[in-house]
Amino acid sequence: MDRKKSINLLNRAIAEELTAIHQYMYFHFVLDDLGYDLLASIFKKTAIDEMLHTEKFAERILFLNGEIEMKPAKNIEHIKDPEQMLKWAMKAEEEAIDMYNEFALEASQAKDAGTKQLFENVIIDEERHFDTFSTELENLKKFGKEYLSQQAMERSKRLGSQIKSQETG
Repeated sequence: MDRKKSINLLNRAIAEELTAIHQYMYFHFVLDDLGYDLLASIFKKTAIDEMLHTEKFAERILFLNGEIEMKPAKNIEHIKDPEQMLKWAMKAEEEAIDMYNEFALEASQAKDAGTKQLFENVIIDEERHFDTFSTELENLKKFGKEYLSQQAMERSKRLGSQIKSQETG
C-alpha cells in the first residue's frame, strides 16, 4: 500500500471539504438573514455532512499514520443571490463527484481498498447533495420569487405564534 499517496489524496479531499463547509455556512448565514429558512437549513445540513466527511478523511489519515492538513482549498465567494448560490453548489458537488471518483481510482492503484471505499461512500452523499440543490433550483425557477417569499412568510407566522403564546403563557 502506498500510504503517502493515500494521505495526499485524503488531505486534498479535506481541503475541498473545508472550502465547501465555509461556503455553505456563508450561504446559510445570508439566507437565514433574509428569512429563507428552507434554503438556509439545506445549506446548513449540507455543511454538517461535509464536516462529517472531513472527520472521516482525518480519521483515515491518522489510521495511515499521516499528518492532517486543515487548510481550505479556496476562499469563499460572497454570493448573495439564492439562484447563484444553488448554481455554485451544484457545480461544486459535480466537481466533488468527479474528484472523488478519480481519487477512488488512484487509491485503488495505490492498493488502498479502505481509502477507495471511503471515497466511494462519500460520492453517494455528494450525489444526494447535487440532487437536493438541483431540485431547489428547479423550484426557484418554476415558482420564482414567490418560492422565497413563502419561506419568509412561514418564518414570520412561526415567530408571530411564538410571541402570541408567550403573551398568553
